[in-house]
Amino acid sequence: MSSRVIQKGTDVIPYLAGIYPQIYLIPQEGGNPLYRKIVLAGKDAPSHSLDHFQKDPGDLLTMEETPAGDVMAVTLISRSDFETMSQIMGHKCRNDRIPATEGASILDGVISWQKIRAHEASFRAEEAAKGNTDPDWDSEFKAFTSSKRNYTDALILLSSGPYSAITHEQAGFSETDWKKYSMIIRKTHECTHFICRRLFPEWIDPLWDELTADAVGIHAALGRYDQTLAELFLGIRDSRYVGGRLENYIRKEEEKTPEALDHTAARIHEVLNRFSAWISSETFRDPWDLAVRLEKKYPEWWKTI
Repeated sequence: MSSRVIQKGTDVIPYLAGIYPQIYLIPQEGGNPLYRKIVLAGKDAPSHSLDHFQKDPGDLLTMEETPAGDVMAVTLISRSDFETMSQIMGHKCRNDRIPATEGASILDGVISWQKIRAHEASFRAEEAAKGNTDPDWDSEFKAFTSSKRNYTDALILLSSGPYSAITHEQAGFSETDWKKYSMIIRKTHECTHFICRRLFPEWIDPLWDELTADAVGIHAALGRYDQTLAELFLGIRDSRYVGGRLENYIRKEEEKTPEALDHTAARIHEVLNRFSAWISSETFRDPWDLAVRLEKKYPEWWKTI
């Protein structure tokens, strides 16, 4: 795992706002009306105030190197800041409620006008060097933006609270250790989503994605897999659903009945038995090796149960 610090402390949110000016907007019910102009048309925000954020000395912005490419990870210490940033960047500046069990999110495909303008400057400079003083930027813009990878970023938002809103007593660790482990699990979990969704786009499945990402995060934090902890995160006990994150990944109302949730919990328990036996019998170069190899188990371990 390779991680490079980009910015620290109270400068993190201002730094991000310099790249994504929609961060200057205040989330509103139904969305801030200026959001589309800033994100889709590259307009500047009318105000550069960030008073809607607390900003903390412990905030951190890093660049994470993965087999699927680099991704920025933003850790915000204040829960309020995390929720506001999530509303702006992940909910199109709507003041939607962010569940207490949601401590992270991955945003893959964030438009960066900084990248677009940098390419425009480079294009115009190259054309000027050829003696072309009136280059066709409109055509070049269409060509450049025909591939999303050219003008979008991947961004991971991370909070600093206990992972999955599980207390250190519930997890069975000291408060200090659980805070440290939570941060490792959370960042590794989201990086695993980034890797698997980019390398295996045909296998995107909300529940499987969570099982895999939690497994990789737990292994990265503890150096081993802990099935009891994985089930605690989702709200599973004795192969039954007792309330937790599991409901967050189920979209159909008919699959949220107590009977349906218990059925899903039993299915997950069986799959995690396989996780536990296999992971304990293998060695891995790094968390990403585990992520890729575990993802390849999807057709056999999830789709056939």
